[in-house]
This record gives sequence, structure tokens and C-alpha cells, in this order.
Amino acid sequence: MRLLSYSIAVTFLLTFSSCSVYNFTGTGKIDAKTFQVNFFPNNAELIEPGLDRTFTLALQDLIQNQTNLNLIKSNGDLTYEGEITDYRITPMTATADQQASQNRLTIRINVRFTNKNKETDNFEKQFDFFYDYPASQQLTGATKDAGIKEILDRITQDIFNESLAKW
Repeated sequence: MRLLSYSIAVTFLLTFSSCSVYNFTGTGKIDAKTFQVNFFPNNAELIEPGLDRTFTLALQDLIQNQTNLNLIKSNGDLTYEGEITDYRITPMTATADQQASQNRLTIRINVRFTNKNKETDNFEKQFDFFYDYPASQQLTGATKDAGIKEILDRITQDIFNESLAKW
């Protein structure tokens, strides 16, 4: 009985102490305490009002929710900055009578990431994603909101993975 108790205790300890730097977001150990997300201005040819603010807040929220880093306004250990470079609607597939049957909304964002504590992690990279919707619908209201949300969810997660999760 004593051997069984000892085996269970050792198994329990090894299970919960073996990977001390791993967490459920997959970030591993982050050598920083603070981060800042500077405002991402919308420099695209086609401007969607409010997209710049929506994206900036979405990136801040994602990092706050998936790490224990503190958001500050300036002089952060990690800095995210950049601009929205493209907001585009293009026809994707055509019907037999030469009309679009599906349209695609694409958003592209240029990101400059700076890590004060580990300069080898610094990068400047473009992230983009798209949302397809039926050509019979206008890109307004619920269709536009769903498209922008899906795109920004994907782009912010890609930025997080590139900068902190190293995936």
C-alpha cells in the first residue's frame, strides 16, 4: 500500500513539474513584463472608418488575454507598431453569364515588432487574411461585421504566433 501511494505521488509530481515554462497559449517563457501596441493608422487606398481603432484594440486584447504581460502606453519591453496597408474587395468566381458569384474582402497589415530584451526576435512583416461572401450580398451590416471580425481574429492570432509563440 505504501509503494502504491509513493508511486502515485511521484507520478503526480513529475506530471505537473516537468514543463515549467510551457503554458496553455503555447508561448513558453517570455522575457518581458510589459508591452505596448501603438495605433495602427489606415493607409489603405480604400478606407474603412474605424478599422484602425478596431484592429489596435483587438491586438491589445488578444495579447492581454493570452499572456500575463502588462499593457502600457510607452517604453514597453515589447512594441507592436505598423499600419493597415490594404483593404480590398475583389470578385472571385464568375457565373456563366460573366457576373461575380462570390466576392472577397482582403485586409493586409504591416507590423513592426520590437523586443527590447531580445533583438533577434525583432521583425517587420505583412499579415493578411480574407473573407469570402456571396456577390448577391452587399458588404454592409452583419456581413461586413462578420468579415472584419473573422479577418482580424486571424491576423491578430498570426501576429501573436509570430512574435510570442514562435509558431
